[in-house]
Parts: sequence; structure tokens; C-alpha cells
Amino acid sequence: MNTTQVHGLMRDGQRFRDITDIQELLYGCSQTLSKFPTTVSQQAIVNPLLKQVSQEAPRAMLTNFTRFHNRYYNGDWGRQSSEFIYTLVRNMFPQVNVTRFQHRFPQASVIARVEGHENNGEIVVVSAHQNSINQQDPQNGRAPGADDDGSGTVAIFEALRVLATSSLKLQRTVEFHWYAGEEGGLLGSADVVQAYASKSVIADLHLDMVGVPAQPPAVGIVTDYTDPDTSKLVRALTSAYTDLPTRDFQCGYACSDHASWHEAGVRSAIPFESQFIDYNTNIHSAQDTLNTVDFTHLLKYVRIALGFVVEVAGVHSS
Repeated sequence: MNTTQVHGLMRDGQRFRDITDIQELLYGCSQTLSKFPTTVSQQAIVNPLLKQVSQEAPRAMLTNFTRFHNRYYNGDWGRQSSEFIYTLVRNMFPQVNVTRFQHRFPQASVIARVEGHENNGEIVVVSAHQNSINQQDPQNGRAPGADDDGSGTVAIFEALRVLATSSLKLQRTVEFHWYAGEEGGLLGSADVVQAYASKSVIADLHLDMVGVPAQPPAVGIVTDYTDPDTSKLVRALTSAYTDLPTRDFQCGYACSDHASWHEAGVRSAIPFESQFIDYNTNIHSAQDTLNTVDFTHLLKYVRIALGFVVEVAGVHSS
């Protein structure tokens, strides 16, 4: 399909996945599932980290991030917004290796790597997508994308900030991924997953929309295109480190970048902002604004992400 046809699908609200360049990913790639924790055992390590979680950095980052007219992956605003993430991470955390992952479109994915101290060839991924879109005018429409997915973008940034400024050393390497092109059909994550086919990726925790709770509030656990054991761990982390219940639901399609990892045989999970996939009716429009984001709710997903990192990457013993 050409760009005009894809934009037509977006305007019509069609849920789709672009698989043009990922046939190998869908049908020829698999990874061995490693032994995986499904219960919480590292509270003594995680709880001190949680005391450092704050609204300050996520709020400041999201304020600036939503000032881009939109973050459309195939335009210059999308290129600029990805450069914003890259520069912010590089400047704030000089001890962290940050790289741009270039695609066939202008917006780059951004990857920040915290090296493991024992099994550094094994990678734990925490991810979000950075692009936004106005469904009626993808190229030029206003799309602040505060919740979708500015909220996930700043939540994993805060998890990185707490981890990078701590003295904690982990066994496995942890990478924070901000994917380009999700709204175009999971394009950025598909490229990254293909490039990682020869690497040992243990699991991906993906945060896509974590800022607008439903009533009553709950953490939605997506049960399709995900791994049951990884989702079980996320339920346990939610119980241990937040005051929210979990509620299972299905997207019914490959609704975000976790699906790219799942299709490659890598464990993945996605804790969602609520138990209803369509609860936030402001997304993909000019109304997805900063003032709609509940930062108290958002920080609960930072807590889940930090717990996930410690449990899955493991603590270096020395």
C-alpha cells in the first residue's frame, strides 16, 4: 500500500499492521524462551528505588514533548522529536550508551543501554513508542500525543533516570527503547526486532498509554500477542508495588510494539492504563493534551517497570 492508502486506513480508524518488510520476522524467526520469574522476590532492592520516583522529570519532559506540532514518523516533526529524546538522554545520563536506530523514514528509534555486569549479552527491554498521529490528517494535523504515547515515553524515561542515578548493578543488560513509527503499523519495533534476531533478548515490557485511568482505576493486562508468564509477573509486580488491581482484556489485534517481540518468539507484556482499550477517546487527535494526563497514575507504571527490570535482569552479587 502507498502512503495515501495508509492514511486512508488511519482516517477510517482501521486497525492494521504493516507486514510488508517483516515476513522473516513473522514466519522465520524464533528465540528460545529462557527460565523466567513469575513471582516477586526483590522487594529489598526495589523499594529503595521506588522512593526516588518523582513526577518532576516526566512532567517536564512531557511538557516539552507535546509542544511538537505532531510526532508523525514520516515527517520532520517526527525526526525532531526523536532527536529531542536522543539529546535529552545523552545529556542527562552521560554514563549510559544511547544510540539512534535509523529507519527508512525520517524518525529514528532511540535506544539507551545500561550494561549488565555478569550476563551482559542477555538483554531485558523496556519500551514505549514515541510517535503521535492525528487520525484525520496524519502528516499535518495537530497531535500532541500526551497519553498516546507520550505517557509511556516519559514513564520509561523516569525508570531509566532512577536506575541510572542509583548504585545498583544488574546481571543482565537493560535497554530502554523508544520506537518510531508505531502508528504506521509497528514499523520501528519491527525493524529493531529484526536487527536483534541474533541477540539474546529475555523479555520486553512495553508501556503504551499509562496516563489516563478509567473508573474504577485498574492496570489492564493485555492477554493476546503477549506471553502468559511475563503477564503473570506483571500482575505480581502490580500487586506488590501499586495499590491497583489488574484486569485482563484482549486487544483483538497486534495493538502495539509488544506484538513485534511476541511474533519473534520473545516474551512480552503490556500493562495498559485501564481495563478498556478504547477508554481514552482523545487519542489520535488534537485533544490528547498534557492536562488530561494523571501523573499519579503514570508513576505507578514506572514502579512496575523498575520492579520488572530488577526481577528479570537480576542483581549483581558483588
